Amino acid sequence: MPTPGSQGPNHQALVQATRSCIVGAASDGYIRLIPTDLNWQPASGPAEAAAAYGSQLFSGSDNADKRVDYEFYEQVNLIDAGENTTRIGCTLCDGDIDLEWFFGLIEEDSGSYESLGVTAPCCGAVVLLDALRYDGPVGFARFEVIAMNPARGRYELDAQELAEVGAILGHPVTQVLAHY
Repeated sequence: MPTPGSQGPNHQALVQATRSCIVGAASDGYIRLIPTDLNWQPASGPAEAAAAYGSQLFSGSDNADKRVDYEFYEQVNLIDAGENTTRIGCTLCDGDIDLEWFFGLIEEDSGSYESLGVTAPCCGAVVLLDALRYDGPVGFARFEVIAMNPARGRYELDAQELAEVGAILGHPVTQVLAHY
């Protein structure tokens, strides 16, 4: 079993590229594959195999800056969609939740959560972050496979490819498409 907080072999390069995007040096797209159970984690062997499969999906000469890696998290982490998240709706009162509140919450908690319960700014009720409605879907997980700047005819993975990643990992996955 992997140790919490362990990363794949390209993790440092991926982190550096992400930091460059955040400070505005570049614009990058990501496909972030996460287990459907937010607490589930694979063993390190299947994690490596899933990243290798992802690399095969995006092989080709037009993928010079492509990176596919994986990461384990000690706690449940927000797997955000960056600029792709354009609206958040409350499942309790059907009100809109201000994106600035959400991004402030992410910054305050560094995107890592012991509990997903928060007080919704729209109605003051306690709601679970993973129960909110996100336009530009996000996810919550303790593990992810990350493809940076993947390029091919069809950007996102189709149902068969997602099923294959799930079979490699031993658990179904979903994808979050992110842009920073």
